[in-house]
Amino acid sequence: MAGLGVCSLTRAALIILFLPGSLEKCGYISISVPIVRLGDPVTASCTVSQSCSHLEPEPQILWKLGEKLLQHRGKQQTQPDGSQESIVTLPYLNSTHTFLLCYLNWSNSLQLLDQAELWAGHPPAMPYNLSCLMNLTSNSLICQWEPGPDTHLPTNFTLKSFKSRGDCQTKEDPIKDCVPADGQSYCSIPRNHLLLYQNMVIWVQAENALGTSLSPQLCLDPMDVVKLEPPTLLALDPNPEVALPQPDCLWLRWEPWKPSFYMNQKCELRYRPQLGEASWAQVGPLPSSTFRYELCGLRPATAYALQMRCIRSPLPGHWSSWSPSLELRTTQGVPIIRLDTWWRQRHLDPKTMGVQLFWKPTPLEEDSGQIQGYLLSWSPTGHAERVLPLCNTTELSCTFHLPSEAGEVTLVAYNRAGTSHPTPVVFLESKGPPLARLHGMARDPQSLWVGWEPPSPVPQGYVIEWGLSPPSSNSSNKTWRLEPNGSITETLLQENIRPFQLYEITVTPLYQGTMGYPKNIYVYSQEMGPPRTPVLHLKHIGKTWAQLEWVPEPAELGKSSLTYYTIFWTNTQDQSFSTVLNASSHGFVLHGLKPSSLYHVHLMATSQAGATNSTSLTLMTLAPGESELHIFLGVFGILVLLISLCGAAWLCCSPRRKNPLWPNVPDPAHSSLGSWVSTIMAEETFQLPSLQDPSMTSITKITVLEEEEKKKPGSWESSDSSETCGLPPLVQAYVLQGDPRAAPTQQPQPSTNDQVFYGQVLGSPTTPGPGHYIRCDSTQPLLGAVTPSPKSYENLWFQTSPLRVPVSPSPNQEDDCVFGPLLDFPLLQGLRVHGAEGLGGF
Repeated sequence: MAGLGVCSLTRAALIILFLPGSLEKCGYISISVPIVRLGDPVTASCTVSQSCSHLEPEPQILWKLGEKLLQHRGKQQTQPDGSQESIVTLPYLNSTHTFLLCYLNWSNSLQLLDQAELWAGHPPAMPYNLSCLMNLTSNSLICQWEPGPDTHLPTNFTLKSFKSRGDCQTKEDPIKDCVPADGQSYCSIPRNHLLLYQNMVIWVQAENALGTSLSPQLCLDPMDVVKLEPPTLLALDPNPEVALPQPDCLWLRWEPWKPSFYMNQKCELRYRPQLGEASWAQVGPLPSSTFRYELCGLRPATAYALQMRCIRSPLPGHWSSWSPSLELRTTQGVPIIRLDTWWRQRHLDPKTMGVQLFWKPTPLEEDSGQIQGYLLSWSPTGHAERVLPLCNTTELSCTFHLPSEAGEVTLVAYNRAGTSHPTPVVFLESKGPPLARLHGMARDPQSLWVGWEPPSPVPQGYVIEWGLSPPSSNSSNKTWRLEPNGSITETLLQENIRPFQLYEITVTPLYQGTMGYPKNIYVYSQEMGPPRTPVLHLKHIGKTWAQLEWVPEPAELGKSSLTYYTIFWTNTQDQSFSTVLNASSHGFVLHGLKPSSLYHVHLMATSQAGATNSTSLTLMTLAPGESELHIFLGVFGILVLLISLCGAAWLCCSPRRKNPLWPNVPDPAHSSLGSWVSTIMAEETFQLPSLQDPSMTSITKITVLEEEEKKKPGSWESSDSSETCGLPPLVQAYVLQGDPRAAPTQQPQPSTNDQVFYGQVLGSPTTPGPGHYIRCDSTQPLLGAVTPSPKSYENLWFQTSPLRVPVSPSPNQEDDCVFGPLLDFPLLQGLRVHGAEGLGGF
């Protein structure tokens, strides 16, 4: 805080230093009290002299407390001498150190005129816990005290004293004041200012700007407050001739501090084990005449730390500090243990047997002594005084040979202090009943639980052995434990258990003088899924099915039985299918497969501990055969034929469906033809044959001769007609509506809607008689337009004589007979088959 004041003061001084020369002596600050109690009010005034002629008549004075501009400007007034004065009052000062600054508002800027430093704090509290001690090493009286709470103000402490007599009521020669360094709460009075064996009065004075306080006075004799230096501890080796060292004792000695060698003093000793965080145990006062001590009741073979301190006795004084630690170790005690034993034996020959003996030490006390080794011995029968050593080892097992008649050996543990009580080992024979039932399970990956049903009678104890199942381990690496309580029926094995291992557990009951037959089981410490899964085999396959089979794996020792199988198959489109089967299943048929398709199949075996997948089997279903293909094609052909027949019958039976399939050819017999009569040959009369004439022959064919055929006369032509047109003697004639036997008269032109029918020309080329005409039953209407009557040379066959003999054409008309255009035929001139464009091909 003092540093903060220095920085602020320096900053203010720099500001004043660089003020304009015209403002350096314009004003000043007067403050009522620069140091006040924290929270008290402060009043200050700032005066601007009249000599500042360049200022306004009434300049504005402003205040700042630290970096904060005060809102109230204070009371500003003009003094009789013309100066301006501003008075401000701070209601309370809550900062321990700050600055009050006075500013002048000049040229629209704040110009600093002067500043004052303010302090706030508390008066000093009364010092307490004043104590002094005489240090013989530095020959000075050292006093220390507690200064009390912080005052926030510079406070001075002074150690005052004076010499006195009696009960310190009389003041004699004063002693020079002792002033401690800053921040220290102790001070030393030199030996030359002291008077030994004489009382003196000592007190502490605390002083600051707000007051002074004094501590309670202390009356003492400097020699009554002497503090000795601690002694030096040393180890003491006991004399073996006097007494053997005890395993629970330590011998030590010490040397007093030399300046205090002739002083009467008493000492204290404290100790604790070196390892651990045990508390200190204290022993005292110790005798000071011998400077040695035997500390007993300790733990054997344990390291201890020891410390000592001393004080003047019986005179008053102060305890010395604790001496540096001395580390000592107790000696070993004889082993205080119980040896549990177990063995395995086998007869090598009729006179010799091999024995493998195991043992475990069990401490009977907290400090049973450290074991350095084990000694195994045997005494022949009848020679108890003769002891034959069998093993001297630090291990917990021993293998040896004994005569077949030997039934007992002796085992002891030893160390430097001696041997333990002998433990006889009697080789018992298995004659008792075994356990009724033995079962076990894994409690967690590092422990096995085993339980059993005790036989009758109840055994006195049990021996439990466990180890990795062969061939993983041999019998020598097995762990065993003796349970002396025969009433228990279960136990938890946690020693030497590793996860995912198969363990063989053997329990042997122990009886009085004998033991029962052992019983064993196999248990996994943490079982995994089945180690193997049956291999899938394809037995039969079809187009939509596949028959699979597998051989179940044999059960393993300690393994849980399978609970179920799951078979999976996947096609090439990554569509997966699965089904769950009983654990007793050894085959399955896949149905619903697609012909000629590829599938991937695998089997998963599941137990209580997990599941394991088999290798994948890839199969392809069969493709359809040729016979089946033929059958399929035959059936398909029959179906197509039936559909075609049905469609044809439907088309034939439905008149509406004919015209879209073939052209609509007009039926001349049922066409509508306008009646026509040639105007030129109106006077000619056609004589039609009688329909009842039996000699009439029907002509059903009209032949149109080509140019080559026209030149050749037909077989039915007369010889005298070679010079005429080569036409057949009998042709079809047009038949008008009405009676053909009526007299030819002039007929009116028929309308286009009249029905005109064709007729069939009946006759024979060999028959000399006239031709006959039979009317056809066709209802096809003829074309409405009627062509003019043909000329006499265009249809000469219709020109008949009264005797109904055809008249040959005149020779000058031969070229126009039948070699003219076909459209000049009168019948075709009177027909219109849905337009005239169809006649262009004739």
